[in-house]
Amino acid sequence: MYAPTWQNGKSANSIFILMKQRIYIDTSIVGGFFDKEFAEPTALFERLKRKEIVFVLSNVLTKELLKAPQEVKDLLLLYKECEFENVELNQESESLANAYIDENVVGATSLDDCQHIAIATINKVDILASWNFKHIVNINRIRGYNGVNLKKGYATLEIRNPRELIDYEN
Repeated sequence: MYAPTWQNGKSANSIFILMKQRIYIDTSIVGGFFDKEFAEPTALFERLKRKEIVFVLSNVLTKELLKAPQEVKDLLLLYKECEFENVELNQESESLANAYIDENVVGATSLDDCQHIAIATINKVDILASWNFKHIVNINRIRGYNGVNLKKGYATLEIRNPRELIDYEN
């Protein structure tokens, strides 16, 4: 089978190995860094330091962090800006977030959570990471979000908690 090669001599298939995972993080990931219950999964931040992954951050996260304790607000400042990809809540993601509520995946009080899901979906991240087991990392909610995504013509979204994203090989 023919595999095209790049100028550096590597096959085109190896580009998938070289690509970093784009992981959208919600506010619970940043706040969870300081929670003793989630100590082991701070390894996700170690993967970020080793440049194995890229965190995808949104203006919804930034808005929510304004209400957080100072140490939580300052956590992301410890990392280089090039380790992040910034995305925005826009009209398309707002519409999708409202569709999750209209379809009763969650109630209207969970709009921020829906916005995280919608932004991650529209920006085609590899994974959304969250510690929010009530409204996000919950099999029934995930099915609901992905059902709406498919109904609206979007791809399904991989939603995981950080324990599932630890690279145990390293």
